[in-house]
Amino acid sequence: MSYLIKPPHYTPILNLQQTEVGIAKIKDFFQANLSAELRLRRVTAPLFVLRGMGLNDDLTGVERPVNFLIKDMDDAKAEVVHSLAKWKRVTLADYEIENGYGIYTDMNAIRADEELGNLHSLYVDQWDWERVMSPEERNIDFLKKIVKRIYNTMLRTEYLVSESFPKIRPILPEKIQFIHAEELRCMYPDLSPKDREHRIAKKYGAVFIIGIGTELGDGEKHDGRAPDYDDWTSEGEKGLPGLNGDILLWNPILNMAVEISSMGIRVDKEALLRQLELTGQKERLQLYFHKRLMEGSLPLSVGGGIGQSRLCMFLLRKAHIGEIQASIWPDEMRKACDEAGIYLI
Repeated sequence: MSYLIKPPHYTPILNLQQTEVGIAKIKDFFQANLSAELRLRRVTAPLFVLRGMGLNDDLTGVERPVNFLIKDMDDAKAEVVHSLAKWKRVTLADYEIENGYGIYTDMNAIRADEELGNLHSLYVDQWDWERVMSPEERNIDFLKKIVKRIYNTMLRTEYLVSESFPKIRPILPEKIQFIHAEELRCMYPDLSPKDREHRIAKKYGAVFIIGIGTELGDGEKHDGRAPDYDDWTSEGEKGLPGLNGDILLWNPILNMAVEISSMGIRVDKEALLRQLELTGQKERLQLYFHKRLMEGSLPLSVGGGIGQSRLCMFLLRKAHIGEIQASIWPDEMRKACDEAGIYLI
């Protein structure tokens, strides 16, 4: 079911031509700075992978990948990627990337099960990145260090946008705040997870919620995470589980929190076994990716994805992701957007 938020009195700051210039500036500047900040090398990524190898991501476990048969390979089935979390880790090993360095790439996906709206499109574009780490770095302090570096790149990019388009003024706070999902639940026990996100993001402007995927004190999860990439069970901050999380920014145009990045320290052998056991999916140990992890041929790593269109949408003060990227939208949404002054590409 699609939805649409129509901000009252919305008028785009930039016209279509200026928007395209802004998108190019943001993408070029951000990826160059992210590469320098985290010591990442650009690599070429697949749009699709073979089914049954365990390389595609399951996200929350219910999204169906777009798939097709390959005629020249005896009708082998391929799947359009959801993201590249596991593929990147295999690539780190195959490219023999050394400790302290990593890779990034443009990830393009089709997510046919998305509920279309201001923030969600059938088309997903993000910078997927992955960095080799040491056993000593598998802790919450190292994760926070990486988050701060990514956030500083966002701050510099916002400054570039404000210099290029003076009508757009910087609004991001100087520092990003950190909070565990369990602490957030205790702060707002009567709110849903999404409403908690809105409340904390509005309070701080920018926040990193730790422990996405782990069971909280009320027996529920803040949000779902697949069991075989992020580590959401190892002990992290203040004895609470989780070495992963989401970067949220407060969007004053939509008056809501917007997730810009999902990231985390990846599972080691122990965390993989534990999380597959918890989710009842130990049969995955027979898949290509999982076998390589268990045999020790994949490095320890930290990684994530950063939404390209979402970041552009935020920095250019747009009300709809369709103002940034070309996609397919319901006729009624296009009509409502036109009436609201939201011009979809």
